[in-house]
Amino acid sequence: MKKIVLSLAVIATLTLASCGNKTADTTTTEQEVTAPATDAVAYKVATAESKIDWVGGKVSGDNHTGTINVSEGEVFVKDGKVTNGKFVIDMNSIVVTDITDAEMKAGLEGHLKGSTEEKADHFFNVSKFPTGAFELTSVTEENGKQVVTGNLTLKDVTNSISFPAVITVADADVTIASDEFEIDRTKWGVNFNSGSVIKDLAGDKIINDNIKIKISVKATK
Repeated sequence: MKKIVLSLAVIATLTLASCGNKTADTTTTEQEVTAPATDAVAYKVATAESKIDWVGGKVSGDNHTGTINVSEGEVFVKDGKVTNGKFVIDMNSIVVTDITDAEMKAGLEGHLKGSTEEKADHFFNVSKFPTGAFELTSVTEENGKQVVTGNLTLKDVTNSISFPAVITVADADVTIASDEFEIDRTKWGVNFNSGSVIKDLAGDKIINDNIKIKISVKATK
């Protein structure tokens, strides 16, 4: 089958169900992407019913929670099984859900998005990288669990990740739902106040490298 080069300009954080607080297996080697089979059935992502939940915070335990929208995508099914998928994540849709004070909430959302020139590249720099992407390359089974493998692109950096998943395929729709799993943000160049990258940081300034991710995706015919 004809190879497809991942060209989506770049979160999803994304797709699917792990057991427990598992860190996603990550490599810097992109997985080969092949075109869906000609007889595969395409399901379009229902954006209103698809999102990514995230948890991030300091090593001191001061965490924040939030969501990011999946703006578009497709899931391909052959013989009742998911074979391929493409998801685009709208980085401008980053929302903080644990802060009720309007000014503080807007301040953290702006910092994560990089809304000022000084802080533009601290986290996701959405003016330069308005979207992220996940391209699902395979679904396998290990120890009775489905395992999703694909290429996650953030800030124009792509790494392959794999994690356990629960996928339900019906005639009318496909659902992909995950428990929390973790990704190391520094693999994608999100290095602000990382203790592993900036060696002279101490105490309350250090932000965890790992971000917890929980994904819910629904796609329909």
